[in-house]
Amino acid sequence: MTALFEDEIKLFPISYEEILQRVRKIDPIAYASTRNYLDGAVTYLSPYISRGVISTRYILAEVLKRGYQPTKIEKFIQELAWRDYWQQIWMTKGNAINADLKNKQQPVSNNALPKAIRDGQTGIEAIDKAIKDFYRTGYLHNHMRMYIASLACNLGQSHWKLPAQWMYYHLLDADWASNALSWQWVAGANSNKKYVADQDNINKYCHTQQQRTFLDVSYDALQEMPIPTALIDVVNPHLKTPLPEKKPIQVEHNKATCIYNFYNLDPLWKKDITANRILLLEPSNFEKYPISHKSIDFMIALSSNISGIQIYVGEFNQLIREHNFGDIYYKEHPLNKHYQGIEEPRDWMFKIKGYYPSFFSFWKKCKKELTY
Repeated sequence: MTALFEDEIKLFPISYEEILQRVRKIDPIAYASTRNYLDGAVTYLSPYISRGVISTRYILAEVLKRGYQPTKIEKFIQELAWRDYWQQIWMTKGNAINADLKNKQQPVSNNALPKAIRDGQTGIEAIDKAIKDFYRTGYLHNHMRMYIASLACNLGQSHWKLPAQWMYYHLLDADWASNALSWQWVAGANSNKKYVADQDNINKYCHTQQQRTFLDVSYDALQEMPIPTALIDVVNPHLKTPLPEKKPIQVEHNKATCIYNFYNLDPLWKKDITANRILLLEPSNFEKYPISHKSIDFMIALSSNISGIQIYVGEFNQLIREHNFGDIYYKEHPLNKHYQGIEEPRDWMFKIKGYYPSFFSFWKKCKKELTY
């Protein structure tokens, strides 16, 4: 185990029981009032939700089981619902989320990433520290993600796509729908206006006292600002997935097979049946949506919670050509549409499905399913 991976495990344990214990310790009241602060009472559950180890529905059920009334924890429930909302957009829009969804991002002067962001040398102390910690741990606070996206897109005039891929690459909670659509939201490509934060905002939520930076100006000045000197130089980061070496797997032919992947590592899924259990890593998916070595290590470590799982590196069609399976089961996901077999639904928090142009139009429908 590398030192870097040890840092990840300290922040994000891999044992299923430790993950469930983290769910039990959620304080949804404190979360609502402090979540925007870097040291706020966030849950640190996002990597487990993104990897499909636990679901938003499970988390909500566990919190409500402890006696919290939905009216008292609505902000917490909303934040869980955002995850399902982004996924519903991906389910319905497919590859359309890989381009400006609602509006053309403007202005755009490059399709790269500001070098200062890649290197953690923007001159904004809180952001630079967060980026360096990000490389070490694979974690970024949600507010910090917005700050970085705003610097890259709205001040650096970089198109959102490559910077979003850079962030996705390093995130342990990599979720392309949430990541891509949030970046577009910040950049105004998936929202009515751009998100911009000044130095006072960053100081408040990051507990810094920095002054005289290029962000230490009025919001009107930020809207009209030319690209700051610190953000002019851009780079195209090398993003390539270091997949494990392909090794033979041993399967019991004609027995049912459960296919797991980067977005489904649920140890309880179909636990009641005897089956071949295969973690499928398709090179084509990881070429389109590359992830880092740390993210690969984390995924494989989480898969150890699934008894008898084997790793297969190759395409789905290649897998079924090589082996004579019985029934094949898999969970729905936008990246699984070429799978063949029995598709099962994910454990969505609400019954609401389909595309809604705004989160709050989606949330209005979801609220009706809650008992207040």
